[in-house]
Amino acid sequence: MKLIRTKGRGARETEAALAALEQRGGAALDAVLPAVRRIVSDVRRQGDRALLGYAAKFDGLVDASLLRITAAEMSSAWDAIDPSLQEALTIAARQMRAFAEQQLPKSFSNSPVPGLTTGQVVRPLNSVGCYVPSGRHPLPSTLLMTAIPAQVAEVERIVVVSPKPAPATIAAAHLLGITEFYRVGGAHAIAALAYGSPSIERVDKIVGPGNLYVTAAKRLVAFDCAIDMLAGPTEIVVTSEKGNAAGIACDLVAQAEHDPEALAIFVTTRSDLAKNVIAEAKQRSRNNPIARQALDRNGLVILAATIEEARDITNRLAPEHLTVDAATDIEWVKNAGSVFVGRWSAQAMGDYISGPNHTLPTGGMARVRGGLSVNDFVKLITVQEYSQQGLRALGPHAVLVADAEGLNAHAESIRSRLRKGRSRG
Repeated sequence: MKLIRTKGRGARETEAALAALEQRGGAALDAVLPAVRRIVSDVRRQGDRALLGYAAKFDGLVDASLLRITAAEMSSAWDAIDPSLQEALTIAARQMRAFAEQQLPKSFSNSPVPGLTTGQVVRPLNSVGCYVPSGRHPLPSTLLMTAIPAQVAEVERIVVVSPKPAPATIAAAHLLGITEFYRVGGAHAIAALAYGSPSIERVDKIVGPGNLYVTAAKRLVAFDCAIDMLAGPTEIVVTSEKGNAAGIACDLVAQAEHDPEALAIFVTTRSDLAKNVIAEAKQRSRNNPIARQALDRNGLVILAATIEEARDITNRLAPEHLTVDAATDIEWVKNAGSVFVGRWSAQAMGDYISGPNHTLPTGGMARVRGGLSVNDFVKLITVQEYSQQGLRALGPHAVLVADAEGLNAHAESIRSRLRKGRSRG
């Protein structure tokens, strides 16, 4: 990990590094876009012919009959995993479901003035596709995190896609009662979900993280099929004045082991703590080659001049995961995907079992949105109903605004009703 300072001779270099970090995000996608555009186009035009061809090439799917995972296979996978893992997945699912149920927006109706009723109704999306990566590591937790909020929202059709899914991931699908699960991944899976093929019917929205090719494909199809977000490599920021160096280093290494491109940053004003964290992270990543690569490439310790500056830097970074010292720190946090408070709140707990979603904004997108939630799977439809009394009360004001905008037909649609109301009155 590299130590940089906001004051002194390295201040200019530090500011340049921070400015670059604020602009991190989509640049890496540009390199893979030509290949992804070709794959998406092929699947859109050729359907199963292209989908199965790419599945054979990239996913090792040599038998097209194995594309869809059967209910019997999901059940067998569940029976085959250790009972202790069954219990862990069940507890995790229960935690996630309870949290999503608390997040679910409510329908309401009220009368702001006599004669007018306004409100909203909450309706689920018709269908969603959940992308579950299975590259370096199997991720049954991501299946739970993407499918459970959709179930709480009462989405009618939930489709899971995953290349070479591990037995634990297939078992997790059985736990949730998933009925559509396909052994396919990459840009070709995203294209199939977005445009449909004989084997996979299109969906209304695609959610879930993936590699550069998956993310680039989501960006390409976003005008034809809704997506949740463009998720890049995982990110962690720890901002601490009194944390334990070993605990901080453990969290940095834990998130860094996801990807050699993972971003791991520690922000503090204490030079002694900064140096101890660097030493601990080096020691604890010694036998973890992926984490070591990530920390060498993208590991930073930022030594701020003041606590206020440390907090400002943290908000500028808008990290996916953020750890702070105490609950009072939440008051200054403006930009973060998910916040972990205090030394006992290991970020890995949020990856698996706390309840809040681990599909979170990266690349600075925490400036504008939070993590995946039940809100990503519903529509809020507003409703308004006027009586004659309500129209008389508010109609003349609306006419004045319509006239000011020069929209004569808008004004007349209201005036005509007002005239009819007066003639009947």
